[in-house]
Amino acid sequence: MIGKIAGRLDWKGLDQVLIDCRGVGYLVHVSDRTLASLPPEGEFCALYTELLVREDLLQLFGFPTMLEKEWHKLLMTVQGVGAKASMAILGTLGAEGVARAISLGDARAVQAAPGVGPKLAQRIILELKTKAPSLMAAGARLSAAPQMDETVIESAPAAASKPAKRAPKVDDAALRRAAASADALSALVNLGYSQGDAAQAVATIAGEDPEVETAGLIRSALKLLQPR
Repeated sequence: MIGKIAGRLDWKGLDQVLIDCRGVGYLVHVSDRTLASLPPEGEFCALYTELLVREDLLQLFGFPTMLEKEWHKLLMTVQGVGAKASMAILGTLGAEGVARAISLGDARAVQAAPGVGPKLAQRIILELKTKAPSLMAAGARLSAAPQMDETVIESAPAAASKPAKRAPKVDDAALRRAAASADALSALVNLGYSQGDAAQAVATIAGEDPEVETAGLIRSALKLLQPR
């Protein structure tokens, strides 16, 4: 199984890239969002990958974080969601957006992805609302970008002619938000709330105030969860 590829970005297509890893070129399918985040051709990049194996086809799909890769795998457990639909959803919403949509039951947000109809969007919400919270709780731990191996950079032909660049790092603010949401979710579950209810409350508060810290997130979520 090929789990990560790091090397020189030789070519960018509409939905795929060619990465040269020590003389071997790997064709990797990526979402629009991932494609836009990659460096220019000729520079170095790293992606986590998932290999799709069929009788007549082998395809590699690339992701900027392990979190997005895990969301891809989770989305594909839903009947009717193939690799193309999963990549379209992640390309439209990103990992955080998918988590928020499922937590809030927002099928319309999922439906915004190309090729995803209302029935499929609703099925995704219904089937993943109990599975998503555990992945959301692991969000901060899985949000780091893959690291570039120094030996890959040093042995590449273009390394001598131009300074090598590492793979782009995940935005620090996004990491803090993911960590705060994960900590708040864990605290609410420990207080006895179900993962589904806790995740929905956390997503609601985080959507209203993206800069809220863990303590404030817990307090506001508790107010939402109190019986009326």
